[in-house]
Amino acid sequence: MDRGILEREPELELLASAAQQAADGAGAVALVFGEAGIGKSSLVGALPERLPGQARVLVGQCDDLATRRPLGPFRDLVGSVGADLARAVTEGADRHRVYESLHAELAVTPHPAVLVVEDVHWADEASLDALRFLVRRMDRLPALLVLTYRDDELHRGHPLRHLLGQVSRAPRVHRLPLARLSLDAVTELSAAGRLDPAQVYQVTSGNPFFVTEVLAAGGTRGVPPTVVDAVLARLRGLRPATVDALEQLAVVPSAVERRLVDALVTDGVAVLAEAEQRGLLTVTPERIAFRHELIRRAVADSVPAARRIELDRHVLAALVARPGADAARIVHHAARAGDLDAIARYGPDAARDAADAGAHREAAAQLRLVLRQRHRYGPAELAELLERHAVESYTIADTAAAVTAEREAVALRRSLGDILALGSDLRWLSRIHWWAGDADQAQAAAREAVAVLEHAGDDRLLALAVSNIAQLRMLSDRYSEAVEHAERAIVLARKADDSAILSHALNNLGTARWRGGDPDGRKQLEESLEVALGAGEVEHACRSYANLIWTLLDNLQYADADRFLPPALDLADRAEHLGFLTYLHVELALRRLAAADWEDAERHAEFGIHDFPPARCPALTVLARVRIRSGRPGAGELLAEAREIAVRTRELQRTGPVAAAQAEAAWLRGDADAVVAAAAPVHAQARHLSGVPYGAELGYWLTKAGHPVPTDDSDHPYALQARGHWREAAAVWKAAGCPYEHAAAFAESPHPADKLEALAELDVLGAEPLARRVRAELRRLGVRHIPRGPLAATRGNPGRLTERQLQVMRLLAQGLTNAEIAARLVVSVRTVDNHVRAVLGKLDAPTRRHVAVRAAELGLLPERET
Repeated sequence: MDRGILEREPELELLASAAQQAADGAGAVALVFGEAGIGKSSLVGALPERLPGQARVLVGQCDDLATRRPLGPFRDLVGSVGADLARAVTEGADRHRVYESLHAELAVTPHPAVLVVEDVHWADEASLDALRFLVRRMDRLPALLVLTYRDDELHRGHPLRHLLGQVSRAPRVHRLPLARLSLDAVTELSAAGRLDPAQVYQVTSGNPFFVTEVLAAGGTRGVPPTVVDAVLARLRGLRPATVDALEQLAVVPSAVERRLVDALVTDGVAVLAEAEQRGLLTVTPERIAFRHELIRRAVADSVPAARRIELDRHVLAALVARPGADAARIVHHAARAGDLDAIARYGPDAARDAADAGAHREAAAQLRLVLRQRHRYGPAELAELLERHAVESYTIADTAAAVTAEREAVALRRSLGDILALGSDLRWLSRIHWWAGDADQAQAAAREAVAVLEHAGDDRLLALAVSNIAQLRMLSDRYSEAVEHAERAIVLARKADDSAILSHALNNLGTARWRGGDPDGRKQLEESLEVALGAGEVEHACRSYANLIWTLLDNLQYADADRFLPPALDLADRAEHLGFLTYLHVELALRRLAAADWEDAERHAEFGIHDFPPARCPALTVLARVRIRSGRPGAGELLAEAREIAVRTRELQRTGPVAAAQAEAAWLRGDADAVVAAAAPVHAQARHLSGVPYGAELGYWLTKAGHPVPTDDSDHPYALQARGHWREAAAVWKAAGCPYEHAAAFAESPHPADKLEALAELDVLGAEPLARRVRAELRRLGVRHIPRGPLAATRGNPGRLTERQLQVMRLLAQGLTNAEIAARLVVSVRTVDNHVRAVLGKLDAPTRRHVAVRAAELGLLPERET
């Protein structure tokens, strides 16, 4: 039996069933993952035998190139798919054409299609973009998308994680983690060779590939316990010409198309027959590939460095001689062969191809290679390459590289005396410094950009530079200055007839006016959105959405924010603007924090912790606040980093929430001095700004700590609480949909009955630190019967319930309906339906009535103390 198939019957049956359901209109995504050699390729390779004869199985492979081939796995489909898709992926520059062609290819009925993309952990950015497009639509396609990957290679910042996060939200997802073979399976495989299965198992640890290679080599006697040695044992006895051909093909990290095979294997393809018979290669009329990537690596790694360089030179020569050869492949082999001329010649084109395909990580990698040969270019050409590298690095949030490249470009343009290019580069440098969280440098570059372009005769460039000044002034809360610059930029943008810059300037004007206390500014911000959408300026539309939603959240206008969030996320997702998509997820995290949906808040905040500082800072703050309110450790470290980022930005929208979170944490642990130290400096800046909420909240915490502050006469609920109007504040919080803040305000009542009601809400939310303080206050008031709350064993969670599921379970136990639970927790009824199903399953409760019994048995319900 094939190495990856033994013990894989359940996975095969699931995939076959999912493919059949897809043919009936219930398309799905299947994730097949595990370590290298675990049998992922063998599993999907066996799938066609389980499908009806008319089913189509399309297989694309991602390659371990130094810089990935844009759309590599989809290019592998050429010859197996229709002409439209073949042309789209071959030309590659029009991403939307690629997406629509893929969609059309999979939409063919009535026969099911199974699209397999193997080793997606090596996928280029353009391929990941295409897969994101497909994932959003798979439930409406008669097809099954199968993605295989090595989960042990996914570090926290791996680009595949964004795609997997999107897959997790798809309606139909099948996860197939592949385990190593058992000792029984290895015993069965070893039986034919009469080998010691225990020794084989010890050497291979049950990895199917290792097992197969050791068995094929004749056992463990004389065979070292590594796959390299196992593979090399299978090479022994092959003719030298065959070994030479294998070594030549092994330096190509992908399946090798027939034309390239013919150019590289001068003795003809027949010389590979013996290697095919030994199971090393898979040979078709169109291409030749090693049966497993580990085989290719083992052969390639066994080749001495000097010979490997020569083999890469052969591949490079063959590719260069072919018209239309993939520039990325040329540069890969040029780098391996040390051909610096070829890198300098083909690298810029490879980078441009990658950027046109939306593969910005690959474009940046190509440009890094190119810029190592900077002495080969003249000053103007080098400046252009540096500008491109800066923009690509900015796009992928590699801010250090972006800043370095843009600074060098500025220096070159300055030396060349190119005023317009210098002004444009200075504006870019300002934007990149802001992206890196460096407010002072951003302001300096912005001022110089305007000075350079002021009399240069280009209204468009000047308009953008002036609007950039307005944006920075708005972000630093200098609203009157922002309005002045934005109005000038609008005049210049209209004169230049540039909708993108007009939208940019209207955005800055509207946001500055609105956050400065003028509610009419919202109209101009919404006009900015309309202009951007009407002109097809997706990036500017995303920025308008982001500023609209942020200000609505600050103003507690959550219903309006909920109206804008779905189209904003959809636009950023469809357009693959990952920076804005990340930022919008952080805004959604803030929204879920307000609703006390802490699990969901953390999930969305995770999108922002690996990206640029303006998103990382609020993401860290959300994660810290969840820990503060739920009583989990680690908030201090998160806030320390968030504060460091916030201070560098010099923006109140960053420093205010961080200071408020630090003050809240200090108050909950009873440290009044720490409350004052955290809140007082930022409160002094914020209390004069009427359009932002940070002054009200910080003033509230200072009042709680006994620190005198000027009276805030606003109607913000924190200002109401600071003035002692807890009941009015609680009503505002409840109307806004903020259950934690509502309970906290109610707990400020002097009446025990109100405090007990607040305590019940806090226990449902799992807000242990504040609940503990309320219990202490009730004891001081002489209340004897106080709910004990969750015990330590409960917090250890024997039912394996998430925090939100614990909340739902406790409300179920009280007899509330799903609609009542949804109203209490400020979530949709559909969300509650899903949580109820999960609770019933985890508690093994056949009906809702059994939940209280099972929860009591597990110690998950509050007890009462006297």
